[in-house]
Amino acid sequence: MVGGKRVQKIHPRIEAYGTIDELNSFIACLLEEVELQEDRLFLRRIQSNLFIAGASLATEDEAKIGRLSEEEVRVLEIEIDKIDELIPPMKFFVLPGGTKANALAHVCRTICRRAERNMYRITEGEALDAITFQYINRLSDYFFLFARKQNFIHKIEEIKWENPCK
Repeated sequence: MVGGKRVQKIHPRIEAYGTIDELNSFIACLLEEVELQEDRLFLRRIQSNLFIAGASLATEDEAKIGRLSEEEVRVLEIEIDKIDELIPPMKFFVLPGGTKANALAHVCRTICRRAERNMYRITEGEALDAITFQYINRLSDYFFLFARKQNFIHKIEEIKWENPCK
């Protein structure tokens, strides 16, 4: 960990910042499929923010590293609102897929949710920055809407979930 403290590889902090790192890598894969420059720039901003979040999770003294700001949460929420206004309202549950970018955004969403669960494991023994929690929570919502946006802008119909157990 930052500062030289040694912990087991299965320590909740290692799990949390390792998952953040995994998410950042999958965002790189997603970037390869995203065409709009404004979306690419926003995804790069997210990657930078995840680097801060991961570094924060890798130390017990966040003052040495820095942490995410409330402004970054606001910027993320503004982007979520922009996408939500662009795409049609959901009328059914959707399955991942349609475009490769949609599928990759859903992978990012699920990894983000796992990162959030891993962060909660840390709080069983110590406190974590509330803003980082808020950012990661909202980020998974962003990826869900971003996935839907990819199908929408490419005029690909979303895959409706059909209950096979009727």
